[in-house]
Amino acid sequence: MHMAYYISAHGYGHGVRTGDILTALLTRHPTLRVTAITDLPESFLRSRLRNANGRLVVRRGAFDVGMVQKDSIRVDVAATLDAALELLKQRPELVRRETEFLRKAKVDVVVVDIPSIPIEAAAKAGCPAVAVGNFSWDWIYSPFVTRDPRWRQVIDLFEEGYRQARLLLKLPFSPPMPIFARHVDIPLLAKAGRDRRLELAAATGADATKRWVLLSFTTLDWGPSALREIEALSGCEFFVVKPLDWPDRHGIHAVDREQVSFSDVLASVDAVITKPGYGILSDCVANAKPMIYAEREDFIEYPLLERELKRYLRNVHIPAADLYAGRLAAALEALDTAPPPPDVLPGGGAEVAADWLAGIR
Repeated sequence: MHMAYYISAHGYGHGVRTGDILTALLTRHPTLRVTAITDLPESFLRSRLRNANGRLVVRRGAFDVGMVQKDSIRVDVAATLDAALELLKQRPELVRRETEFLRKAKVDVVVVDIPSIPIEAAAKAGCPAVAVGNFSWDWIYSPFVTRDPRWRQVIDLFEEGYRQARLLLKLPFSPPMPIFARHVDIPLLAKAGRDRRLELAAATGADATKRWVLLSFTTLDWGPSALREIEALSGCEFFVVKPLDWPDRHGIHAVDREQVSFSDVLASVDAVITKPGYGILSDCVANAKPMIYAEREDFIEYPLLERELKRYLRNVHIPAADLYAGRLAAALEALDTAPPPPDVLPGGGAEVAADWLAGIR
């Protein structure tokens, strides 16, 4: 079986959950071959697929534009529209090119997380297409139509593709997504990492007796003033995953995910500071790690994710202004008395998703 798996590069969460599903697929189906098409770094994807054993090919390609980010929290709606309109112009050629690829490569099934153009190509190539996701781009973009009517044609692009999918594997923390004719609810994909606290302490010089806090951001605009605030929190050791790094800053340690996986870093800390996103929410639930979270602007998914994290995690909200200023002390103190979560989310979703995908013909 040859599977083509198209992965949005909007954020690492898409790659994280793809890694979970492909790990289960490659483990359970030893003759499976996968071509992953994405603009996510190949090194990131392979770091989560240690069991590929030559059965994974990674090809560069982008078929959606996500949301253009000003940084890890703020989005640029106008720049996103410009990029989406350019994608609309490229759509006929992208569909033609991918149709040709699917035929020549003798692909048996197409999986998308969650661009729509490859679904159109799959329909033309005569192979089934399955969507995997906790949102669809037509839903994400829907609030912006009132600002600029050109968003309507962008939404139409995604809706036309999504309607041709055979199935949606609907992940936790998702809205209804009625554009898909058929869906299957999938349990939590993420699995707990391995606690490597002593190993990390030896490698970084961090004090294992202090409170360890993971700053889960790809970018975070902290200047000298904010960094001084962080260094003043003497009871904490802070960790980031590269490429985010502040060299030579006391109490802030950058970890290379090639050496210690993100899940293992998360499993080794006491708390996480982040913005709500599918990947980090899933990992925190799987590892039972409390979350301090900042709000996100112009992102329809934020209220839904905030509701879900309150169900499954001990949590504290930090105003984005305080986060950018490095004022973390109050939020960290509040986390000590935050109540336990009211609900538990069952796992095993990667294996469930893998079995569905392996059975598609």
